[in-house]
Amino acid sequence: MNEKLSFLCHPSILSGWNSGICDCCQDMNSCCYAYWFFPCFTCTTTGEFGESTCLPLLDIFGPGIMAAFGVPVCVPPVSLGMRVAVRHKYDIGGSICEDIMVTCCCMWCSWCQMSREIKARKQTVTVLTTHPMIQPIPMATTTQVIATQQAFGVINVAPVAFAPAVQMAPIPSVTTVVK
Repeated sequence: MNEKLSFLCHPSILSGWNSGICDCCQDMNSCCYAYWFFPCFTCTTTGEFGESTCLPLLDIFGPGIMAAFGVPVCVPPVSLGMRVAVRHKYDIGGSICEDIMVTCCCMWCSWCQMSREIKARKQTVTVLTTHPMIQPIPMATTTQVIATQQAFGVINVAPVAFAPAVQMAPIPSVTTVVK
């Protein structure tokens, strides 16, 4: 159990984020969308990640409801949970302590970074492979007739025709793998 807790507060040796926390210029459309329509942006990002699109609304209404009952909330729970889920799904190094700091200090930048990461991981990868496939290709057909001579004691033989020759040629097939 103690190893589990130390894993949560110490960085691991996994891969890193594809972009930094302040690299909003890499995706200006998402940055502007987050700046002007932040609740919609968070809902879109959770939908792209495969979670419920209404989940981030708990960060907006949750603290108000909790404060009404006298329970202060410092860390937005859905934002923190999404950041941890993205890190674990894509094997990104870091710690829960870093996630708490980023989520509390710059929630907009955190959501933009998660959005860029989800988009980068969802890009399709196409792998083309060719497999030889044998298909008969008819060649020019020629019929050969062998003439027979009639001689004493030889039975008449009907002319013989040969079947057309068939050539086998490889035809490439294409296999597409989408990641």
